[in-house]
Amino acid sequence: MDVQFLISAFGEAQYPPPDRPEVAFAGRSNVGKSSLLNVIVNRKSLARTSSTPGRTQSINYFRVGESLYLVDLPGYGFARVPIQVKQSWQLMVETYLSNRPNLNAVVVIMDIRREPATGDIDLLMWLKHYDIPVIPVLTKADKLSRQQAARRAALIKGILKEICPTEPIVFSAKTMEGRDEIWERINGLCRK
Repeated sequence: MDVQFLISAFGEAQYPPPDRPEVAFAGRSNVGKSSLLNVIVNRKSLARTSSTPGRTQSINYFRVGESLYLVDLPGYGFARVPIQVKQSWQLMVETYLSNRPNLNAVVVIMDIRREPATGDIDLLMWLKHYDIPVIPVLTKADKLSRQQAARRAALIKGILKEICPTEPIVFSAKTMEGRDEIWERINGLCRK
């Protein structure tokens, strides 16, 4: 797969031209967003992973061939950064989500072991309000048995059903479970 890092953008002036579909990736800090990106493009370190929450501080663009941009958004929630930095991330992300005409979907990433947090719910409600398609993904499935993962996925689906009726994809960066399904959903939304 021909995938390349393109740019770290801190504002609209730095975004690449909206000449192809984009799919953004959003989630709480330390939910496994960079690991998910690396697995779906089959690269070990395209997106930088860190054990310290809040490392993604810009909007990072990755070009997939000539047909698609994947966009890594700063994480929300727990991150050891000053409140002003968190607020600037929120403004940067909201500006991106509201104004990007070629945004086809947002992959909202949540940890399967945790209840959806306030930040997850707020983001999903915001995306629903603006009619932006969502691909919900539950990461870290390898930390649970298959039976536990299925139970947790059903529970989270029930919690989110009013704001996100789309079936969540159960994903593991370790086993690559869910990788093909994520691509199926991305391709389906980018063909419209």
